[in-house]
Amino acid sequence: MTFSELKLPANIEKALKELGYSNPTSIQQKTIPLLFQGKDVIGQSQTGSGKTAAFGLPIVSHMKPGQGIQALILTPTRELCVQVSEAIRGFAKYTSLKIIPVFGGVGIGSQLHAIRTADVVVATPGRLLDIMQRGVRLSTVKFLVLDEADRMLDMGFIDDVERIIQSTPKQRQTILFSATLSPKLRSIVNRHMKEPAVIQTKTQVDTHLLTEKSFFVPSGDKVSLLVHCLKKETPGIAIIFCGTRHGCDKIARRLRAEKIDATPIHGGLAQTKRMHVIEILHKRGVGVLVATDVASRGIHVSNVSHVYNYDLPQTHDDYIHRIGRTARAGASGEAITFVSREEERDYKHMMRNLGRNITPTPLPAFEKIPMPQGGPGGPENNRDFYRHKRHKRFSRQQGGR
Repeated sequence: MTFSELKLPANIEKALKELGYSNPTSIQQKTIPLLFQGKDVIGQSQTGSGKTAAFGLPIVSHMKPGQGIQALILTPTRELCVQVSEAIRGFAKYTSLKIIPVFGGVGIGSQLHAIRTADVVVATPGRLLDIMQRGVRLSTVKFLVLDEADRMLDMGFIDDVERIIQSTPKQRQTILFSATLSPKLRSIVNRHMKEPAVIQTKTQVDTHLLTEKSFFVPSGDKVSLLVHCLKKETPGIAIIFCGTRHGCDKIARRLRAEKIDATPIHGGLAQTKRMHVIEILHKRGVGVLVATDVASRGIHVSNVSHVYNYDLPQTHDDYIHRIGRTARAGASGEAITFVSREEERDYKHMMRNLGRNITPTPLPAFEKIPMPQGGPGGPENNRDFYRHKRHKRFSRQQGGR
């Protein structure tokens, strides 16, 4: 199937061709016709499925400029907010629609001014509520999109999302995209969606091109093994996932001390700093990003050759989203998990739940890097803290899902 067969307006199709879009993905093929028919849609898709175009193309195809906020797209993170707004601006290049991103961490004045003439608003829940308290109304909304809805709930936005939904007209088209549908999310669906069609697709990660490995390694040797792996591999883009902001900063410093170009990215950095980091990474095409899980869904990094799980993810879904950053668009990729003795039980439990049977790879010979005076520090090497924290997380996951 081609985009021409989806019967998009000529100006939208022209913009798509300039953007390099050729054939629609599975989620786009299934979702776009339903949205053109005016149906509510639930899309269950993983990272890289093409969901932004799946909901963005029908929205810009049906809108006329200057009729108030007609489309509202809620996202869990500032990074995703910016990315979605930029993507929709690309689709709407040959229209006069005004697409405005609204997110925290920057001054509210310019956003408040811009939103008054917006046709499409892409927003994080907290900042949108701040703006609504200053008099902005959502009474003209025709399309409501909840993008990565499960992530919004995980981040504690459920009450904010409820308040925003209730501020929009009941006669609207509602579109929800989520990797999973938890009981809380199903409750939102039942209350606020009208006989939604459910579309399920797989991620664009090619399992035939993805190699998953695990190394069972002592906590104190993780940095040394990581340095060995990064220096051994062909230069490209690698993402290293850590469990905490402090861990990200510390690992990035250690890697830079070993002459590895590593940059941390997490929620503790200013929005402009995070955007600058990603921009530089894309321009260079090589480098190492040390990230918390905000990067597994909230930012877009192309051509990732390696993903390293330095710390075990908090949930099974986070594991899938992490490894979904590589082996995309026909390229091969490796996902490598470092498992300390404290993590073995949780790792094996996670693999069973995911239906995976990954035989641990024998440790290579690697040089032990001297640790700074006082030891490595951080929660990943505090065994009592780590054991308690992981047990609590996975117990909650097993009982609440």
